[in-house]
Amino acid sequence: MRSLKFNLRVRVFIYICDTEFWTIMIFCKKNICFLFIALLCMISSQAVGQELVSQPDSLSRPLTRAEKISRRGVTNMTNRFVAKGSWIMGANLAYSTHVNENYSLALIEGINSEGYTFRGSPMIAYAIRDNMALGLRGTYSRSNLTVDSANLKFGDDETGTEITVNDYKTVRHTYSVAAIWRQYIPLGRSKRFAIFNEISLGAGGTESIFAADQPIKGTYEEGYTVSLGISPGLMAFATNDVAIEVNVGVMGINFTDVKQVHNQVQTGKQRSSNMAFKVNLLSIGVGVSFYL
Repeated sequence: MRSLKFNLRVRVFIYICDTEFWTIMIFCKKNICFLFIALLCMISSQAVGQELVSQPDSLSRPLTRAEKISRRGVTNMTNRFVAKGSWIMGANLAYSTHVNENYSLALIEGINSEGYTFRGSPMIAYAIRDNMALGLRGTYSRSNLTVDSANLKFGDDETGTEITVNDYKTVRHTYSVAAIWRQYIPLGRSKRFAIFNEISLGAGGTESIFAADQPIKGTYEEGYTVSLGISPGLMAFATNDVAIEVNVGVMGINFTDVKQVHNQVQTGKQRSSNMAFKVNLLSIGVGVSFYL
């Protein structure tokens, strides 16, 4: 039987493995097994090369501590909620009023009073980077309370103690200016909703007047305050440049120094400081901000 002669020649195989070029030239004569084995080796080598290419470089070595922390995504700025270079302007306003006529509250009876409280807090800030802003916030509040009469009773009518207040009036002003830092954290990939944290460092003053009885006896107070506060909040864009914000104070450090003059004769002084980590319901603010 005439022997079969194979005159097969595979000239050039070129493939890419991890950005390096490899060239295999296979020349086979009279032995098809050698050609088959060579083809298998080439295919297996190419599969390994593709697997190495598909794996990122970070998987070939242990992750550093900074890389592990960055995977949490808290400081990931890929979702730009507030763009760098934006101006932020807004204000929080609050107003309340009350009128009591022969009202009783716990141990206090026969309350006849009226009053109001107003509070305004304008703010302006500039986004120094995506989702981060620095700015100023001013706060002014005024409260007015007039008590025509009120009785405080302890015990029964025969052996108890009763304290009566007549013609009492107080007016109080507070004002402050604070530097603020804001960090916005979008809710997932949302472009409408986000939470933010506002840290403020400010200083201001207080002025109060107390008067009671006939003839009138009065006390005048004035002082200053220094405070550091943290106020997280939630915001939602109504349009591309108008947002509704709600924030509440949860932590504050305050120092107050007050001087008073009673009946323009006696003087007094008070210094106080406090630190609290709790939700302050009196500091809840709802406002509108413009992002330009």
